[in-house]
Amino acid sequence: MRLLHTSDWHLGRTLHGVDLLDHQAAYLEHLVDVVRAEQVDAVVVAGDVYDRAIPPVEAVTLLSETLARLAEHTTVVVTSGNHDSATRLGFGSSLMRDRVRLRTRVAGLAEPVVLPDDEGDVLVYGIPYLDPDFARVELAEGPQPLVRSHEAVAAAAMRRVRADVAARSGSARPRSVVAAHAFVIGGAPTDSERDIRVGGVDQVPAGVFTGADYVALGHLHGPQKVTGADGTVLRYSGSPLAYSFSEQHHAKSTVLVDLSGGQVRTSLVDAPVPRRLADVTGTLEDLLGATGEPHRDAWVRVTVTDAHRPDDLYRRVKQRFAHALVVQHRAVGPAVASHAAVVTAAHDPLDVAADFLAHVTGCRPTSAEADVLRRAYEDVTAMERSA
Repeated sequence: MRLLHTSDWHLGRTLHGVDLLDHQAAYLEHLVDVVRAEQVDAVVVAGDVYDRAIPPVEAVTLLSETLARLAEHTTVVVTSGNHDSATRLGFGSSLMRDRVRLRTRVAGLAEPVVLPDDEGDVLVYGIPYLDPDFARVELAEGPQPLVRSHEAVAAAAMRRVRADVAARSGSARPRSVVAAHAFVIGGAPTDSERDIRVGGVDQVPAGVFTGADYVALGHLHGPQKVTGADGTVLRYSGSPLAYSFSEQHHAKSTVLVDLSGGQVRTSLVDAPVPRRLADVTGTLEDLLGATGEPHRDAWVRVTVTDAHRPDDLYRRVKQRFAHALVVQHRAVGPAVASHAAVVTAAHDPLDVAADFLAHVTGCRPTSAEADVLRRAYEDVTAMERSA
């Protein structure tokens, strides 16, 4: 049995204002190619299919077309993540063709997609994102809601999954795969995941998933393994594209999972890179010269370190780096002492403005800048007097 594990497509997302839908479409085209080339029995998508609860029409169209193409070659199991609206993503799930299985309802998390092969059935359980404030009631095993935590609701969900696996066991326990959208302890986050903390805690212990052969995780955008218990293999596929500069060093990929002979083997298939991300830092002269040359075609975050903000900074940087997404000036040099104080009418407004400029840029205003501040202040006070 061969599975392809992916997650966190975030269809409809932008990167500092850049529309990524064409790049997301290129990844999904690549995904279809991998399914064909590797003869994949099922694709498991572990949540955050869309980037927001009400996705743009173009994103919905792309998903619809992709599911139809994948279903020509394999079975597709899709769960919802914290960015998705479970109701909208799951709309029409009962009408879907047999090879597209949407798992977005808490009530259905212990109803597996059964994948038969020569070694017996593989049971794929899709656990949608479990918001503790709602799932703790639906998953309660008595009249009282569960404890308000991600660990409590995930543990309750897995108890249902294990009970279903046990009920289906005959002479041999069937192999089981769990798709879950959660922050499992041991995973490394990035800047682009939405905070899911409840009561100050956002993580779930890996031991909660004991009993599954493979746990296809979604939510964290970096591809990584998480140490499990009792032979359970847990892995994040990560997002197919970098969605923040904190991900610039990730090797984006999709996970091939082979379940054979009682073993779980995983390998990574590199995802296409539309354009790499990079940080470039230095004086404007350096960045316009040799320092900036290797990064001209990248999506870049540019930090200019001149002692004073160069004139026409943004235009000059954009001429050099056509794909600059962030342009900022941070002076490097001797620290300028600043003293936080309550500003009152007794303070000279020009001194206050000069202190603020020093706080922001690291340098006190030059004589020319001080003249500009003085003229602006005098113009404003003149207007106030004439009002």
